[in-house]
Amino acid sequence: MRPRVTLKLATSLDGKIAMASGESQWITGEASRLQGHRLRASHDAILVGVETVLADDPQLTARIAGEAPKQPLRVVLDSRLRTPATAKLADGALILTTAEPHGIGQSRVVRVESDSKGRPAIAAILATLEAEGIRSLLIEGGGRVAASFIQAGVVDIIEWFRAPMILGESGRSGIAALEITKLSDAPRFQRLAVQPSGDDLWERYEKV
Repeated sequence: MRPRVTLKLATSLDGKIAMASGESQWITGEASRLQGHRLRASHDAILVGVETVLADDPQLTARIAGEAPKQPLRVVLDSRLRTPATAKLADGALILTTAEPHGIGQSRVVRVESDSKGRPAIAAILATLEAEGIRSLLIEGGGRVAASFIQAGVVDIIEWFRAPMILGESGRSGIAALEITKLSDAPRFQRLAVQPSGDDLWERYEKV
């Protein structure tokens, strides 16, 4: 059985994750960031695209003061193997690529089947993670990765943290373009809960 997929979004009210310049720290507040770390600790693996690695150099670890949370397997989608050996997560991440594998720090690099655009195919990603014993996957970025998983119909849960700010059209979207032309083709989700998270709003959705 494929991993259960959760998409975590931390955006402005209008769904933006960064300024046009790439500035993104911090859109949501401390309470939402803490909940984000708890989500990391509750999943077997956390996944981002290489653009997130290049832009933010994240650790992708679960960090909770006074606790020693379980750490998820860190997974990077990197078609052309651009992850630097000096990246903070290069000491143990699983890098999935469509290129000829080569070493990147202490990471494991695994070649998977590509889709029509030369990117790691969603089905191949999930099959590889299933073989790794992964039962729950948290997706954290970026917008193109989020769109790919949504379009493939495999996002089961959305955890959406919205900050009380608006960035406008020039901001970077949390979800890139979906290849749909009719409202009837739009992916549908059912709202499960809405609650405050500090000054932010925390919404939970489940796939219909």
